[in-house]
Order: sequence, then C-alpha cells, then structure tokens
Amino acid sequence: MKHIILTIAIILGTTPATRAAEFKPIFDGKTLKGWTPAPGGKWEVKNGAIVGTSPKSERRHGILLTDKQYNDFVVKAKFRVHSGDSGFYFRAARVKSAVSVHGFQVEVDTSQETGGLYETGGRAWVHRPTAEVIKKRGYERGEWTDLELSAIGRNIIVKINGVVSTELKNDKGRLK
Repeated sequence: MKHIILTIAIILGTTPATRAAEFKPIFDGKTLKGWTPAPGGKWEVKNGAIVGTSPKSERRHGILLTDKQYNDFVVKAKFRVHSGDSGFYFRAARVKSAVSVHGFQVEVDTSQETGGLYETGGRAWVHRPTAEVIKKRGYERGEWTDLELSAIGRNIIVKINGVVSTELKNDKGRLK
C-alpha cells in the first residue's frame, strides 16, 4: 500500500514579500472542503492532516487538487512520508491520463530526490537536489518535514526544512 501523509497545514501567501502574518490557510484541518480528488487515490483527513493512500496495484496517480487556481504564490506545508512516491503539484492542467495532470511537481517521497522539481507532461526532471543540499536539509523518511514553495513569475524556489533544494531563475516553463 502506498501511504503518504501530505500535510498538517497548508498556508498560502500571494506575493514574494508575504510575511507570515499574511499567510492564509487553504486547508481547514478538518475537511477536504476546497479540494477535489482526481481518480486513483483515497484522500481523507486524520488528526488534522490530509492523508492520501493507494494500493500498489493502482496505476493512476491519486492527486488532490485545490478548487481555486493560483499563479504567483508562496505555500508552506508539512509532510511525512512512510512509503511510496508522491509530490506537490503546481501550475498544473488536468489531462486524461494515468497522471491526471501535466505540470510542475515538487518531489515528495522516501528518496533523496525529495525537494527536486519534475515537470510531468513536459521536461521530466528539471532539477534534482545536489549532494550538498541532501546533507544540509535533514530530510528523514517518516519524519515531519517543512516544505516551502515560492512560484513568482518565472522564478521558483523550493525549500526543504528551510534549505533551498531547488531554485530556478527566469525559467521558461509554465506560468499557470
């Protein structure tokens, strides 16, 4: 069984200069109100966290999408991965395929690629964390981990536990 606890709290800011006080929750900690699942996984709220599961036999990616679209944003989340392979998609468009979307994905799994950037339906791996970043970020399978993603214009920054693991400047990829 693939099993991943994706978030305990997801909060969103809308400008690069957003201060912590200006962040607004996009997950209420109790329900999946404001979220729509794509076929392929089971999503539920347990103990204030969104929990996604799917059996190994499931070929489709189970994806949970916000009902609202965001272009430029900063998002902060906590995740914990016990097993499996997942990610945090953004600037993604729905498609009819096993993946359900094409777009950017911050890799979130049990491997050292967590915090890398993959473009589904596009360039494939855009950036993988370096050995230096892997040492610094302190990511441990099964432990709660901080994720911060900033997507402002053509600049994308991914932080894992406060350490920049991916930075794209003036990227030619998706803006929506």
